[in-house]
Parts: sequence; C-alpha cells; structure tokens
Amino acid sequence: MHGGRLIKTLIVRKRGIARLDSGELVLIEPIPPKVAEGGTVRVEILREAIGEPGLDEAREKLAKGRIAAPGTQAGPGPSLYQRLAETGVPVVPCPAHAEDRLEEAGWSELLAEAMTGEVGAEDAALRIFPTPAMTLIDVDGSLPPAQLGPKGAKLAAQAIRRMGIAGSIGIDLPTMNNKDERLVAAAQIDKYLPQPFERTAVNGFGFVQIIRKRERPSLIELLRADPVRAAAVAALRAAERHPGAGGIVLTVASAVARDLKAHPDWLKLLERRRGGAVEIVGSDQLPIGGHHVH
Repeated sequence: MHGGRLIKTLIVRKRGIARLDSGELVLIEPIPPKVAEGGTVRVEILREAIGEPGLDEAREKLAKGRIAAPGTQAGPGPSLYQRLAETGVPVVPCPAHAEDRLEEAGWSELLAEAMTGEVGAEDAALRIFPTPAMTLIDVDGSLPPAQLGPKGAKLAAQAIRRMGIAGSIGIDLPTMNNKDERLVAAAQIDKYLPQPFERTAVNGFGFVQIIRKRERPSLIELLRADPVRAAAVAALRAAERHPGAGGIVLTVASAVARDLKAHPDWLKLLERRRGGAVEIVGSDQLPIGGHHVH
C-alpha cells in the first residue's frame, strides 16, 4: 500500500493517474466519487509497471492499482517468501553456504533461455518473442508434425510457467493433419500449465492463444529490460557462493563493473557475507553476463 496523490482524471469516476510518494505513476481504476483530482490517496498495486519495446525506444506500461479502502495504512506488500508460503507449498531456504539447490535445478540455464528466448533441442525447440501486444512462441523442430505438435505444446506450457509469462500468449505449433492430433497438442497445454488460464482450440494452422492474468513482468521482460543490472546481480550471486571465505576479485564486463561500483552498499554487504574485501575489475573482453571470480 502506497501513499500518493491523484494528479489527473482520464475518465470521470472511472480512470485516472496517481503519483505515489516515491514518484512512480500508477493508472487508477475506478475512481471513488469522493476522490477529487489533486486529493491524497492510498493506492493498492494490482499490477507492477511493465517495460514494453517500442519502435524507437523502450516504453513502459504504467503500474495499475486501485484506491484503497478508507483507514488502510500505507506499507509494503508481502515479500516473495511470504507469497510462496501462503500457497502452502513447502519452502526450502537456500543460504549461500549451503548446496546450491537453484543451480542444481537449472537456474543458469533458465536465465540463458529467458535472455535468448530459445528453449529446447533440435527435435523440438521454441523461440519466444515478447511484443507490446502479446508474447509469441514459435515451435520448430525435426520431429514429424504429429509428434512435434504435442511436444512443442508441452515445452511451451512449461516455459510459460517457468518464466512467469502472462497476458496474451500466442503459440504457433506445426500444421497438423487432423483434429485428433490438434486435440492431443491442446491436452498437453492443459496438463502442464496450471490454472487459471483461458485458451482457444488449436486451429487448422496450428495456432493457439492463451490468456493468463498479468500482475508483474515475466522473467524475460525483467532480464531484457536492464541486461546490465541482471548481469550485475548474477555476478554478485556467483561471488557470494564462490568456495571458501575471505577476499575475492570479481571480474565482469566494463558496463557491469560501473553498475556495481555505483552501488557501494551492495559491495559492502557482499564483503560482510564473505568476510573479506571485494575488488571489482572491469573487462572490455567479457560480454555482459560473463564473469570470473578468484
């Protein structure tokens, strides 16, 4: 919950824009009758701001929210841990000194898939393209269409879940010969993508559309919105988990080094956790996302 002020009415009593005390703009729907333009408000965020690729430059879809009930106090929403705990699914802590369960589960591979949009192997592979209108998933591979359709649908459903892709999603499966083959492919989506979602049938050209409620950016959007920041965070994680304790030298791409040095509080926290000094070295030879720890 955030404090702010209604700065503009777009549609009377229906839609407006609020500026939070933090400076962020939020699209408000609806506007209660007693709330006037310029008035102070408490805002509950329903969807985070989402970056959108434009024709010339990146644009951002405003966060979406609503006016909180009277008497509601401003404060942070539940953390990721709290949201996970509320699902009832067991949560296993992964401290830096313990085994890296995330890496064992394919964390680095997932980040690479999100950055490149490429998932799968030669027999069945996906190419994922986020656009302002929808996320498009192209299925290709060496398998015959009757086999590639269901396998591609399964891969797409798993990728959608793994990367938190939401909103409007289009999956372009291979053209299949008959309705039964298309039904088998659709059943794979229903099996591997948890509800709630809506979907169309797989049409004669192999296209199926899925709609999922969108509350925050997908992993693809998060990483691609700021590749340098994503690389900086990944490098910090690798440095924290580097074997042994004490000082280290962390070598990263020059742009990533500048970002890390601009946040001395991050480096101080890393030094405290490792129990030694951390030296950041920038290299023009390393790509963004590459790093060395020694």
